[in-house]
Amino acid sequence: MYTLCIVLVLIASLLLVLAVLVQSPKSGMAANFGASNQVMGVRQTTDFLEKLTWGMAVAIFVLSLLATLAMDTKPAQSPAAAEASALVEEMAAPAEDVVVPQVEVPAEAPAQTPAE
Repeated sequence: MYTLCIVLVLIASLLLVLAVLVQSPKSGMAANFGASNQVMGVRQTTDFLEKLTWGMAVAIFVLSLLATLAMDTKPAQSPAAAEASALVEEMAAPAEDVVVPQVEVPAEAPAQTPAE
């Protein structure tokens, strides 16, 4: 589901870029040269491109939310990190077979007082 949402977002993004690039500018120097665009139904084309632009923007928004919901919540772990965490667990576990030598510490000799 996540991969499908990402692919659809990419397709919608490309369509959005194309729709924006095809639209004629509304103002500026290029608008003076575009006065002939109103002939033979070009107005309907601009309406379609505007609706397509808004539709693709909404589609990208919705698909992004769906991809976030479909995303796996478990963080990915590399093999090196898995080995490191296994070593940490092994070192933290109490080892029953390890023998620690016990050394007897002699008691302190009582302090000798000088004979009077």
